[in-house]
Amino acid sequence: MATSKRKTYVVLVPFPRRGHWTAKDDELELLDCEAAQLLRANRIALKSTQAVKTTTAKKASD
Repeated sequence: MATSKRKTYVVLVPFPRRGHWTAKDDELELLDCEAAQLLRANRIALKSTQAVKTTTAKKASD
């Protein structure tokens, strides 16, 4: 039996999903196939990646 491997993503740009709109910084658990196009369009980012980008940007501005 296959197990579903969902990853947590953070919304960067709101988009319609399941009858309503997501909001910036919402967290979504998606399969790779669900996330693929949203990643290409830069609408979501992996949760761990988002945290690294924010930390790096803060250090660069100091």
